[in-house]
Parts: sequence; C-alpha cells; structure tokens
Amino acid sequence: MTELLVLCTGNAARSVMAGYMLDALWNGRPDPLHVFTAGTHVIDGQPMGLRTRQVHAELVVVMEADHVRFVRRRFPDAAAKTATIRRLCRDLPPAPPALGERMASLGLADVEVADTEDVLDPAGHDADVYAACADELWALCRQLVELL
Repeated sequence: MTELLVLCTGNAARSVMAGYMLDALWNGRPDPLHVFTAGTHVIDGQPMGLRTRQVHAELVVVMEADHVRFVRRRFPDAAAKTATIRRLCRDLPPAPPALGERMASLGLADVEVADTEDVLDPAGHDADVYAACADELWALCRQLVELL
C-alpha cells in the first residue's frame, strides 16, 4: 500500500480538497493508496499535531514552498520524500521503477524550492477563489495520479 500525506497550513482547504481528489481519482486502481491530510499549523501559533508527526508516508505532497521548508526544518528525515504537488507533476518520472526509486532520483532534500510552486491558499477569500483553487487542484491531482 502506498501511503501519501497531503500537507497544507491549516488542513482546512487545500490538503482536504487534494486528499479527497486523490482518493476519488485513485478509486478502482489495483494497488491500494492511503491518503492522510494534515496541516503544519492547524491552529494559529500551534505546532503540527501529534497525529501528523506519527504518519510514516512514502510521499509527502505539500501545497507551497514554505511547507517544504517547514518539513526540512522540523522533520529532516522526511525531506527526501517531500515536494510541492506542482513540482511532482512536473518532475516525477512515471512508473516503473518503484515510487521510492523515482523519488530518490529527484534529490528532493536538497532541491531549491520557489514560491512559484505554490497552490495559493483560498482561506479567507470568496467562493470564486475556492472554486479556482479546486479547479487547479483537480488538474494537478489528475496529473499526479497518472504518475504514481
């Protein structure tokens, strides 16, 4: 089973949407996929929750460059398997080989991240911004599912 953690800031919009989308798009495929969602700061000023720290995912998909930086600082052992969804869609080679090998080939622990990789946070915006975010995530999740 592939375990995938989708991470954003508050686990209230982007990670939840992407987690749902990845599950829905994966449905019916022969290999099982278990998707977790979490936030780096689920309550303003509070650190990532214990549940998030305990997840041992093969891949950590984040919504913005700052999330990559957060993981590198706080959880350096996970840096080599953490990337923005946009980078994964752009750089992850298709299977085969196994996901772990393909992730290792990307050198994610050391690659420079840029804010241009961000999926913009719709929090606090009107419904049209949420809809645009959802549209963007559907497209990215479709690409990622094909690469996994």
